Amino acid sequence: MKQDMILILDLGSEENPALARKIRSLGVYSEIHPHDISQETLSALPGVKGIILNGGRNRVVDGQEIDAGKHIYNCGLPILALDHKGSAPLAVGEDGDRQLRSFVFDTCGAEPNWNMENFISDQVELIRQTVGDKKVLLALSGGVDSSVVAALLIKAIGAQLTCVHVNHGLLRKGEPEQVIKVFREEMGANLVYVDATDRFLDKLAGVSEPEKKRKIIGAEFIRVFEEEARKLSGIEFLAQGTIYPDIIESGTKTVKAVKSHHNVGGLPEDLQFTLVEPLKMLFKDEVRACGLALGLPHSMVFRQPFPGPGLGVRCLGAITRDRLEAVRESDAILREEFAKNGLEGKVWQYFTAIPDIKSVGVRDNKRADEWCVIIRAVNTIDAMTASVENVPFPLLQHITQRITNEVPGVNRVLFDLTPKPTGTIEWE
Repeated sequence: MKQDMILILDLGSEENPALARKIRSLGVYSEIHPHDISQETLSALPGVKGIILNGGRNRVVDGQEIDAGKHIYNCGLPILALDHKGSAPLAVGEDGDRQLRSFVFDTCGAEPNWNMENFISDQVELIRQTVGDKKVLLALSGGVDSSVVAALLIKAIGAQLTCVHVNHGLLRKGEPEQVIKVFREEMGANLVYVDATDRFLDKLAGVSEPEKKRKIIGAEFIRVFEEEARKLSGIEFLAQGTIYPDIIESGTKTVKAVKSHHNVGGLPEDLQFTLVEPLKMLFKDEVRACGLALGLPHSMVFRQPFPGPGLGVRCLGAITRDRLEAVRESDAILREEFAKNGLEGKVWQYFTAIPDIKSVGVRDNKRADEWCVIIRAVNTIDAMTASVENVPFPLLQHITQRITNEVPGVNRVLFDLTPKPTGTIEWE
């Protein structure tokens, strides 16, 4: 391990991610672990120089105040207690920065050696130790997270990696073709393409509850991978592009879930693989920095974010094929117009969604009960909070005209003005 670490134990504070990012901004690696971390796990963590016990208003679970185990207090490492047993919380602003710097550097003696080169080197070594001479199966969507994982695994184990790209029928327009071109033809990856459109849509027929949809998609993904693995020999590991916001939003012992992510809450209990998740402690901006350090092209690293369940969480309510195609076509128009008007690299994420409601409109001088399209465009650094992009009104009018004229079954376009919080980035 080439990096010192400050360990944050989660005692319910909602500020844990911000605290970890603050420590990393000082050049020191930091991870967040549960308050009831075992002595064995603690002892196995490399490079730990100090521990922060971070409490908060959620410190009571099932009516009991939670605390770290005695082995934490007796581990011989420096401990900083924040809002815990009467201890004062970390000060805000410059005073807080000085207090944190003093603990990290003076008390703990940590070195500012957190950088992507060291992170990559550590992960390559860890992947090789974990995998050995076995083979790894990767769900390659072509998104930022799975692409960075692919590059990291190629660097670590090369030909032992098999990438599987599943077309579940919920991808954006032209996406399967693009993924095949980039990874198989340009990067030389061992890529298996699976068209499972009908299989997924049949499973999702009539399902309207968002959490159930996500878990069906996640579980079905695993089943597809298991089937592909049986066609290969020596597959024992499943790699995923899980990142830290996925874990936070899916809930911890002390923080209530916002929503389940297909790669966190949707995994079946009888999973037949050992998981490899080298990015699970990174925030989104750090994942992008990792991709650049691995030599991935800028266009791939800063590619438009796309959720694992794809258009399945943008075709709101029970998925129908006509609304799914309307989402796909309207999204393509939105991305085309943002690119033409200089917003492609300026706005972090933008997409369309279609709720399961119709509104009355007029088409060809006749009443037309058709769908409405919602446009969402937001900016964020770490996906934990987000602000709404101020899209020029004339451009919104032009996009509205194109969508209502070119997308069958749509007669109305809406623009979402809600930041995160109170909204989430996705609608489901």
